[in-house]
Amino acid sequence: MSQSLDRQRLLLTGCIHAVALISVAWLMLKVVQSDLGPDPIKTLLLTTGEWGLWCLIASLMVTPLRSSSGAYQLAVTRRPLGLWAFAFFSLHVLIFLQGYVVWSQSLLIEELVERPYITVGFLAWLLLLPLAITSTLKWRRRLGRRWKSLHTLVYPAAIFACLHILWQIRSDWFLASFYSVVCGLLLGSRLFLYLRRRANLVAE
Repeated sequence: MSQSLDRQRLLLTGCIHAVALISVAWLMLKVVQSDLGPDPIKTLLLTTGEWGLWCLIASLMVTPLRSSSGAYQLAVTRRPLGLWAFAFFSLHVLIFLQGYVVWSQSLLIEELVERPYITVGFLAWLLLLPLAITSTLKWRRRLGRRWKSLHTLVYPAAIFACLHILWQIRSDWFLASFYSVVCGLLLGSRLFLYLRRRANLVAE
């Protein structure tokens, strides 16, 4: 039974890494072939940002899916999904720094001050940075109970990521609204479970 679960966990994580790596390879091929449309930088930004948000949403879905289905092997997918979310968001930030501000500190500060959607997007990435660094088992053991508290930063990071999208939308609200509603439902379910656990502890 234990070996079967190990194989399932290995298959799940392997599939996540395979899909993510294929996506990166596909995007690199598009770059090499100059097949990114009339505004390549914008296409790269939208693509990497969207992929990062999908991974972040998927990582938030792991706990409710695991609890409702009893498929506890799903827990192993949370870390690779979170790391790929951070990787895609990091690519998103790097493309912005290279393509729009050309690594100019003064221009970056100007963009952060004048464009709130860039500010909240950058905050989302900053909140995910310590989570990516401390995602290993070694760090989890070192931090103990503080590790779980630290990793609740994923919730405000998800909120900031959704605000980042909503704030810059000009016409097509469908996808931005969809991502925001899904994130809202996931965070709402987490809050509900937390409040219910607190209520049960008080009742005892």
